[in-house]
Amino acid sequence: MAVARSSISTFYFEQFYLGCLAHASYMIGSEGQAAVVDPQRDVELYLEAAAEHGLTICHIFETHLHADFVSGHRELAERTGAQIYIGRSAHAKFPHVGLYDGFELRMGRIKIKAFETPGHTPESTCLVLIDEDRGTQPWAVLTGDTLFLGDVGRPDLSPTHTPAELAGLLYDSLQRKLMTLPDEVLVYPAHGAGSLCGKNMRADRFSTIGTERTTNYALQIKSRDEFIRELTTNLPTRPAYFLQDAEINRTGAAPLQQLPPLRALPAEQVRSLIEQGVIALDVRPGDQFAKAHVPKSINIALSGQFATWAGTLLGLKSNPVLIADTVEHLEEARLRLARVGIDAERGYLDGGIESWKASGHPLATVPQITADQLQKELQRSTMKVWDVRRDGEWKAGHLPESICYPLDRFQAELPPLDAHRPVAVHCKSGYRSMAACSFLLRAGAKDVVDVKGGFDAWEAAGLPVSRET
Repeated sequence: MAVARSSISTFYFEQFYLGCLAHASYMIGSEGQAAVVDPQRDVELYLEAAAEHGLTICHIFETHLHADFVSGHRELAERTGAQIYIGRSAHAKFPHVGLYDGFELRMGRIKIKAFETPGHTPESTCLVLIDEDRGTQPWAVLTGDTLFLGDVGRPDLSPTHTPAELAGLLYDSLQRKLMTLPDEVLVYPAHGAGSLCGKNMRADRFSTIGTERTTNYALQIKSRDEFIRELTTNLPTRPAYFLQDAEINRTGAAPLQQLPPLRALPAEQVRSLIEQGVIALDVRPGDQFAKAHVPKSINIALSGQFATWAGTLLGLKSNPVLIADTVEHLEEARLRLARVGIDAERGYLDGGIESWKASGHPLATVPQITADQLQKELQRSTMKVWDVRRDGEWKAGHLPESICYPLDRFQAELPPLDAHRPVAVHCKSGYRSMAACSFLLRAGAKDVVDVKGGFDAWEAAGLPVSRET
């Protein structure tokens, strides 16, 4: 978690950045009161920050119904007595105040003003901050998923509006509201680079209205019709769990403290569960999984965007058995799964891989080859190459022989396999390809190998690369 702080006069401002979800939440404070904006599901960090700075959390704002993570607004409200605020179009089922154009909350020397900015979702709202110790003009705007750094929110996350309808609303929200703010106003979005809520965000943590006005591709489009065409073309695949998370957030998730503890399961019971079709989720690094793993287990390593990929590939009802090396890794996996709504209750393999081995059960492996070895193999055999990066990555540069089949499609349908041809699988660096290999092996594939280092290693070796124009 990266934290940025600002403290001028009585004003307190802190950004909490959760890298694994590319999610930014905020706390604003003045004269002993605090407001939290877009809280993550585990809320202890806000309570600790408030206590550290002598603040009482009185207000909780949601800029919209988040689709990529489960919010902690309900638990935070129950633990603090704070009021929750959300756009009136959210039709939220928990006690709340509906936000609308003209809404204004005074908190000490701070004013928080609401802009209704539908487009990413119908209820999307931006929050303009005015610090009276700095003057009467806006100081910053918390843009939720309406305006990102270098991008804008995707318009396909509503069950009630078409993407074209939302894209049109987003154009209006940007041009008629956010772009009326002065250039020097700071922009703080709810997500950064790596989030699936947009196409191509910058990695910066904040920007200004002026910077976005002149550099953000979406704000350079002057025609509303052209804007709609651009935003509804080549959208990244929407994970199935997104709409489910939005519904969880509409009601409010149960507090994490109410989740039952994970049960320790002996190797024989885990083997039986796997035979019944239960998913065993191995969260160890991919190289360890390649050397030895429980047959038919799925590898999504804790490094990288673990929770996003678990939600995308497994779904919220997957209820997996966890496999990890340490108690700390099990606890981390449990928390990160809960952040996207996988409230895993099945349990974990007691003793990890070592206990499986000690029980006499067989171990499986994933063969790996280097980029140089793959090139030689392609010259003398009929090996197929599956590139599991996203379509845009493939078009920017790929192995001449490769076929693009993005990993985010695997939950809906696995790529077709030829029983008579071996398959090499690669991604950018190896994280996604090991997950893909584990899915293929679980489905019964026999001759699958992982390309170590992925496309990065291929390119670094100076091997041929094709590009789509």
